[in-house]
Amino acid sequence: MKKLIIYIFLFIISLSLLNCSGKKRNQNNVSIRDSFDAESTLSNIKDKNKLRVVVDYNSTNYFVYRAKPMGFQYELLKRLAKDLDVQLEIVVINNLEETFDGINSGRYDLIAKNLTITRQRSEVVDFTVPLQQTHQVLVQRKYKLDAINSEKPVPALIRNQLDLGGKTIHVQKNTSYYRRLKNLSEEIGVVIDIKEDTIYGVEQLVALVAKGEINYTVCDENVALVNKTYYPNLDISTPVSFPQNIAWAVKKGSGDWLEYLNGWISDFTASAEYKYIYSKYFLSPRTKQRVNSEYHSITGGKISDYDETIQSNTDNTEWDWRLISSIIYVESGFDHQASSWVGAYGLMQIMPETADFFEIEDIEDPIQNIEGGIRILSWLEEYFSPIITDPEERVNFVLASYNVGLGHVKDAQRLAEKYGKDPNTWEGHVDYYLLNKSSEKYYKDEVVRWGYCRGEEPYEYVAKVLDNYHHYTNLIPL
Repeated sequence: MKKLIIYIFLFIISLSLLNCSGKKRNQNNVSIRDSFDAESTLSNIKDKNKLRVVVDYNSTNYFVYRAKPMGFQYELLKRLAKDLDVQLEIVVINNLEETFDGINSGRYDLIAKNLTITRQRSEVVDFTVPLQQTHQVLVQRKYKLDAINSEKPVPALIRNQLDLGGKTIHVQKNTSYYRRLKNLSEEIGVVIDIKEDTIYGVEQLVALVAKGEINYTVCDENVALVNKTYYPNLDISTPVSFPQNIAWAVKKGSGDWLEYLNGWISDFTASAEYKYIYSKYFLSPRTKQRVNSEYHSITGGKISDYDETIQSNTDNTEWDWRLISSIIYVESGFDHQASSWVGAYGLMQIMPETADFFEIEDIEDPIQNIEGGIRILSWLEEYFSPIITDPEERVNFVLASYNVGLGHVKDAQRLAEKYGKDPNTWEGHVDYYLLNKSSEKYYKDEVVRWGYCRGEEPYEYVAKVLDNYHHYTNLIPL
């Protein structure tokens, strides 16, 4: 009888979890465990099927808005990875010294930031052809942002660069802004008090100016224009440099990789798609609406309306609430009334039969739906734990089982073992047989017990949940 119950449960899971999702907490970085090559060449990138890129986190380049990763650099990189036919792995580093160390050690293949091309930097890295041009501007206040800082006087606006002498200007450490101000100080013959900030990024310093906590900073004009929409009290009309080229960078001597990038950038920046992406992040009036939202990772930090519920249900577990959020986003887009053609319902798309088995009283109640989904994930985690000891590896199997059913995943494991692959390794082993389980060769194999399966759905599902979770771990605090 016990064996029969298990088989019945497997059958229920196989039928009922067609559109569900799940994943285990993975420390703080989801899948950054690959060794890195000494060289970043085009062939190496394609061989490892991964493009490793370092970006900075700000309101234009890379952020999360309403549970979705977005950003100017992010969208360019997605298109680049698609054209290369490789996976995209993004790492956030706002420290430029650490960034250059990473590219030169081979940890990353590409720096995708708003890097100004300078002679000093060209000795450290190789720059691509420019993506755009800009010039540096002084960021200062026109008037007080609010009454809180009313006791702080607003300095007179600086229009002549000669008047920068004796002024204190805060800039991010190791940036071209510092070197430009040093040169400008020499040019005007008066010392400019330059404070290199090791804590705040460029946009954070701009915000400090707007709030009256510092008086001046310097940044690129395109970044300043975007931030002026958030802070209308800013003045950005005083240039401090001539036009400068903005580009990506690679390790020196990257050869064919740099050649490929130059060709790709030249073609793509001439396209209508590039113009649309640029307008979307630098010219559109919706930019202000995004940044002022509580669902923006920089300003509000919320993924969804259910953050607190998800967090409270994972506090005493090993689950990362951001992973559960990623599952819900892929499952239902945070629509608590979402339903599928097979009858799955709610945020975590639970089938009525599965709800009965796990004693979930009301799957239409969002809180019970979340609680029930986590209960199912925990059951699957417990099932695979003795078999697959590596937590990062195990999460692939849990996710796939939550989506398509444990029975189909077990079939894929048996197929992997039969054909000489590792039944407890996902990538390149079990995932292949699950992906191809719609083929008669495999679903009619004698080791298969659960028959036909549209394997591309759970295969893509695992990738989507993990990819989205990676962006959450990059940008949303634990």
